[in-house]
Amino acid sequence: MKFNAQQIAEILNGDIIGNADVEVKSLAKIEEGKAGDLCFLANEKYTHHIYTTQASIVIVNDTFSSDKEINSTLIKVNDAYTSFSQLLEMYDKMKSHKVGISEKSDIATNSTIGNDVFIGAFTSISEGVTIGDNVQIYPNCYIGENVTIKENTILYSGVKVYHDCIIGENNILHSGVIIGSDGFGFAPNGDNNYKKISQIGNVVIGNDVEIGSNTTIDRATMGSTKIGNGVKIDNLIQIAHNVEVGDHTVIAAQAGIAGSSKIGKKCMIGGQTAISGHLTIADEVKIAGQSGIASSIKEVGKIVQGPMAFDIRDFQRSYILFKKLPELYKTVSEIKKELKG
Repeated sequence: MKFNAQQIAEILNGDIIGNADVEVKSLAKIEEGKAGDLCFLANEKYTHHIYTTQASIVIVNDTFSSDKEINSTLIKVNDAYTSFSQLLEMYDKMKSHKVGISEKSDIATNSTIGNDVFIGAFTSISEGVTIGDNVQIYPNCYIGENVTIKENTILYSGVKVYHDCIIGENNILHSGVIIGSDGFGFAPNGDNNYKKISQIGNVVIGNDVEIGSNTTIDRATMGSTKIGNGVKIDNLIQIAHNVEVGDHTVIAAQAGIAGSSKIGKKCMIGGQTAISGHLTIADEVKIAGQSGIASSIKEVGKIVQGPMAFDIRDFQRSYILFKKLPELYKTVSEIKKELKG
């Protein structure tokens, strides 16, 4: 699919410097740009590439001024990085958007399928499922009984959604995601064995959520495990039963949140963080990677770090002492020797 500079400038509300009719058909980094490519320049350290790139069109900030000849057509915008990200999103949607239902899919007759839906081969849609308009479900997915998937959501290959779960609008679930598997609920009995506690709740996911590959979100014991609007969840994350994650929180890879913990809005949780069960994390809290959270954080905007996480400034001061422990030990040993002598 081709676009010319005039069309792109209209989309981005930008100004054209050069040939408005020049066309592009692909996107590239500025240092690798060739004829037919669209690139962008936002970081000053890459400025020298704009004089050598072969890209047909380059998006630049409106503050950019050249000191020698440039072969590419320029489109000047308020923020080149944001504008290029907008085009990347459009390009991705246009490239990946599919419509049609494979004859090799298995769809229950009492399920409701919206308009312009894509359902790939070997995907199974169970009874009572409701699928909204423009939903895309790639091959080898499983959708359990009475699941709702709302408009414009994408499920990539291998996603499994268990019964009664609700997936909101404009979501992206990457390959291997499992929504609604049983929570880890077992009760010890007198024989030192464990009896399974039935998990009869569901998972409710809001709108504009993205969930990375091989992440699992467990169904609630009763009620709902809840993921708020705008939440971004990385790959390989475990979210346990009855957890609630507030709107616009982001969670990096390999984090784990134990059952019934409540995470606030606009939090940032670093990779490999472990959060114990039945805790409350306030809004806008930042947790550094590889931290362990064993008690609630009630202060809005708190920043913590450490295996048993505490205030990040205290941790960093303590870390300086940790590194000096061998030196301090040597000094103490020498003092002891002198005292004995």
